[in-house]
Order: sequence, then C-alpha cells, then structure tokens
Amino acid sequence: MAIMPAMMKRYSFVLALAVILLLLSGITYFVHYLIFRDVHHIFIYMVGDLAFLPLEVLLVVIIIERILTHREKQAKLQKLNMVIGAFFSEVGNRLLSNLLQEFDNRVEISEYLNITEKWTQKDFRKAAEFAYELKIKVDCHNVDMEDLKAFLSGKREFLLTLLANPNLLEHDRFTNLLWAVTHLDEELEARPSVTNLPSKDLEHIAGDIRRLYDNLASEWLDYVEHLKSNYPYLFSLVLRTHPFQEHPSATFV
Repeated sequence: MAIMPAMMKRYSFVLALAVILLLLSGITYFVHYLIFRDVHHIFIYMVGDLAFLPLEVLLVVIIIERILTHREKQAKLQKLNMVIGAFFSEVGNRLLSNLLQEFDNRVEISEYLNITEKWTQKDFRKAAEFAYELKIKVDCHNVDMEDLKAFLSGKREFLLTLLANPNLLEHDRFTNLLWAVTHLDEELEARPSVTNLPSKDLEHIAGDIRRLYDNLASEWLDYVEHLKSNYPYLFSLVLRTHPFQEHPSATFV
C-alpha cells in the first residue's frame, strides 16, 4: 500500500513538470509575438519543429540509445568474462580435469571437447551442442570424495564472493554453474564422513556431479571461444593445458 503514494507522488511531479514546460513554451511564443507581431512566422517554425520531432526521436531514443546500451552491455560482459576467468583459474579447471578422470565415457567426452588451434565457430557450436546434452557416466565409488570435499570446502568463500557479484545478473548460465558447484559442496559438507556412503547417497551425489559438469563444460567452451577471439595469448595456454587432450602440459613441445 505504501507503494501507491510514492507512485502518485512521482506521476504528480512529472505532470507538474510537463505543465511548467508547456507554459514556458507558450510564454516564449507569446513574447515572440509581442516583439515581432508575426503569427505566420511563429507557426512556420512551430510546424517545422514538430515535423523534425519524429526524426529526433529516431536518432536520439532509438539509434543513439541502442548504441550506448550495446556498448554498456559489452563492457559488462567484458567484466563478467574476467570473473569467469578467475573462476576457472581457481576452481573450474581442476574440476574439469579431476572429475573427467572418473567418468566411464571420458574418451567420448574428450573427443568432442578436445579444442585445437584450428577450431572455428562451427566447431565450437558443435561441441556446445554436445556439452548441452552431455550424458555423463559416473560411478561415485571411483570418485575420491574426501579430496573433492576438501577442495570445494577450501573454495567456499571464493564461490560466495562470486555469487555476490552484481554483474552475474547478466549471465544466468554462469550463475547456474556457481549454484551447481555450491550445491555439491553443501551436499558433501552436510555428511560428517563421505566414505562408505549408502547407495542412495552415492546416486544423489552422482546426479549433482552430472549437473555440475554439464554446466561446467558448456561455460568452459563459451569462455575458451571468447579467449580465442579476444585474448590469443590466454587461448594459447588453454590449448596446452586443457584436460581433454592426451598429454596436457604448459610446456611447449
């Protein structure tokens, strides 16, 4: 109910401002008439101004505003990609590598996601389609749960800091990825011990790992494509170290 008075007050201000501006315009035209006594001249310029008004709206409101909005959006995406880069450096790259080793179909996944220097936009799009419907086969009996729990626990504060970043509102997919990582951390942290877990617990955690890796692989591909287009020196490092190749190494061979 408190919103209505505030809205009425705002609309009253706009209405009062409009009336004042119209009065100022009318007074100015009246002074012009008192000085020059030329109604014909006044109407010529009035009609000319009115005729130019739609064009002015087109230039200012539609074209210029959209250009400025696009530039602002690009600046926000640039900042967001810096955040995504920090995530992969701190958390994402290790999860990509360590979890991949525990998947029964890791060979198939690596074949589709093994990016190379020759990849084009078409190759990235094809890989993204595969990652979007990634069918991960994982048996949690083979996953080092203690190591995974310790790793995520150590990155909890970092992940919460990322979630507090307002720029993430522009990127739903990356936010979903952070929530997936955070949820897996909470599931593991909620259990005093992650060894010898019941089958139902292992099945549930396996589902969380699948959800996490689906989001992780998709977001990683987008980020790497961004690096290829804008930061070739960072893309070069990714080419040498990503886990989907046979022998990843930062050292040039």
